[in-house]
Amino acid sequence: MRTLPLTLAAALAATLLLTACDDGKTDDDAKNADPANGSACAIGDLGVEVGAGAAPAAGDTGNVTVTLTNRGAQCTLKGFPSVDLAAEDGTTSVSPEESAKAQPLTLGKGGTTSFTITYVRGEAGSAKSLAVRKASFTLPGTPEDAHDLTWSYGEVARRDGGGAAQASVSGFESSGD
Repeated sequence: MRTLPLTLAAALAATLLLTACDDGKTDDDAKNADPANGSACAIGDLGVEVGAGAAPAAGDTGNVTVTLTNRGAQCTLKGFPSVDLAAEDGTTSVSPEESAKAQPLTLGKGGTTSFTITYVRGEAGSAKSLAVRKASFTLPGTPEDAHDLTWSYGEVARRDGGGAAQASVSGFESSGD
C-alpha cells in the first residue's frame, strides 16, 4: 500500500524537475530552428553558374543571375548574399533590393537556388561610372568564403555621380521542385 503513494510522489518530483529544466524555447523556436544537418551553406559545397541579360547601352538596366547548386549535405541560407563590385579605383558594396525580404531557404543535396544582381549600365570612361572588373559574393553565415566572378557586362552607373553603384541584389529564390 505504501508503494503507490511513494511511486506517485517520485513521478510528481520527476515531472517538476523536468519542468524546471525548461529552456524557455517556444514551439516557434523549434519551427524556426535549422533542420538536422542544416548548417549554413558554404561556397565550396556549391556549384556556381552565371547567366546575364547584359544592359546594351548606358542608362539601360541589366541582370546577372547567379545559380547555386548544392553538391554537399543539406544546408540553409538565411539572409542575403553579400555582393561587392571591384574596379581599379575601389570596391563598392551592393545593397539588397529595397522591397526584398530575406526568407530562410534549405537546400538538400542537388537543390538549386539563385539570386540576381540588377544594375544600371554606365557610360564608358565617365566619372559617373564605375569600371567594374570583378564581382565578388559571399553567403550568409560564411562571410570569409568569397567567390569571384569576372564582370564583362560594361561599366556600372554611380548613384548621383557618387561612389556607390546603381545596383542591387535580390534575395535567394527557390529553383525547381
